[in-house]
Amino acid sequence: MPEIALKIVPPPIVETQDDVCEILYIDEARVRAVAGRMPSDAAITRVTETFKVLADPTRARLVFALSQAELCVCDLASLVGISVSAVSHQLRLLRSLGLVKFRKEGRLAYYTLSDRHVEQLLGDALAHVEHLQAEA
Repeated sequence: MPEIALKIVPPPIVETQDDVCEILYIDEARVRAVAGRMPSDAAITRVTETFKVLADPTRARLVFALSQAELCVCDLASLVGISVSAVSHQLRLLRSLGLVKFRKEGRLAYYTLSDRHVEQLLGDALAHVEHLQAEA
């Protein structure tokens, strides 16, 4: 009689989900309070557009540079190591969301951050990253 090979199958791995509620419970008072403070859909969309634009390393470097000083497009190109044309394109995107503004002085275009909130946004993100790295 031929020998039968038995394949031993380990039991399925059951993953525990410690990061989710084990029961469905909604704290209606808390949910109502937070719902009353939720920004409008338009505001949330604008926030996500801002984060998308800042998610690009080149644009983040440009914003950082402008948080340090008013700079012309040529200065920014030299700092981040890309062409003047590429910097100009990135600045147009930042300007379309109101993150930077410019002024002309003769034939030069000087850029600054639109307001201190832009500097604070990047500064908070950098502080958060540094905090995480310190914990690691």
